[in-house]
Amino acid sequence: MDGAKLEQSRKWIQEELDRCIRFWLNNGMDKINGGVYTCLDREGKIYSTDKSVWMQGRCGWIFAWLCANYGVKDEWLAASKSCLDFMEKYCINRAAGGRMYFTVTADGRPLRQRRYCFSEAFYALANAEYYGVTGDRECLLRARRAFDLYWDLNHGMPDPTGLGPKTIPETRTGRSFGIPMIYLNVCSAMQRVDRENESVYAERAAQCVEEIFKYHVKPELKCVLENVGPKGEARLDFTEGRVVNPGHDIEGVWFLLEYARQSGQTELVARAEEIFDWAITAGWDEKYGGLLYFVDCLHRPPEAYEHDMKLWWPHDEILIASLMLYRDTGKEKYLDWFFKTLDYCRGHFSDPEYGEWYGYLRRDGLPTEPPCKGSTFKGPFHLPRMLVMTDKMLGRLLTE
Repeated sequence: MDGAKLEQSRKWIQEELDRCIRFWLNNGMDKINGGVYTCLDREGKIYSTDKSVWMQGRCGWIFAWLCANYGVKDEWLAASKSCLDFMEKYCINRAAGGRMYFTVTADGRPLRQRRYCFSEAFYALANAEYYGVTGDRECLLRARRAFDLYWDLNHGMPDPTGLGPKTIPETRTGRSFGIPMIYLNVCSAMQRVDRENESVYAERAAQCVEEIFKYHVKPELKCVLENVGPKGEARLDFTEGRVVNPGHDIEGVWFLLEYARQSGQTELVARAEEIFDWAITAGWDEKYGGLLYFVDCLHRPPEAYEHDMKLWWPHDEILIASLMLYRDTGKEKYLDWFFKTLDYCRGHFSDPEYGEWYGYLRRDGLPTEPPCKGSTFKGPFHLPRMLVMTDKMLGRLLTE
């Protein structure tokens, strides 16, 4: 372990975190309607006033989580509460069983409702974290309700919105890796702040882990399949059944490593390590560097147009997971992946002039034009989460 290199990396990460947080506080917060705008260009100018409900939850969580990690700052807590209040006032479809919208207008009028439950997941995260910092009991109750709703909707409860499944179920149905993976992460946060219900979170987390390995992890293909049949069948005769998202897999790796630590199931470390190795081997672009967005498990043409782009968030997940694997296994190859990815991010995603990272690069590593720092799917979440987690891990490695 090169202590000087780790120290230099940590210094840069801390600087990036400060630039990232200032970028969103200065440019994204809506001082009129509340909540956050995330469709921001390179300089931080708003190019669309429509608001992502995912991002209201994610932003609400990140600013409360910053308080939990570095101490309460009034502007951080205010940013978190602004997003929570905006969601409570505008983002819940109360006529449809409390399901949440996907996008709303600047002033909170509903635009889109999706069948997926991730708005509810991020709402639960934000409220739980805010409760953990402030003790606001109402936020805890909100988090519990959303946590249960996500679970019930994915375990047999009819969707009160009336939206049907993505495909005609008589023709094709199945399972999506993202559902147990994201819920596992929500379980971790809930368990950390809500000790009263710790056994519920532990039980559901264990079921999520079981579902991931039972249905989605495919050692014979050396990958994790995003979409499988109801019993975990690999369906390789159409493109959706062959989709591998290396960044998603690697994000799942560190969720599993976190669970292994919380539960004491250290045998999961080796299984998570194997998934990381498959994903980084399949996804790393040997010609241009960086991680490809989608690959086909049989090396056939992916259907998604963006399959060979380089997006910011998978690289954030590599940095977290590789450093965790180095921490948990002591294997230098994971520290090598950390430094290799950090170098790529420093050279391609980082923008010290304006702060934050470019969201979307072409395969050759140049930003899409005109470049953006935020979108419906990109806000203050993956990047600051990674910067906080790696800052803390590097700090511990340097003092051990």
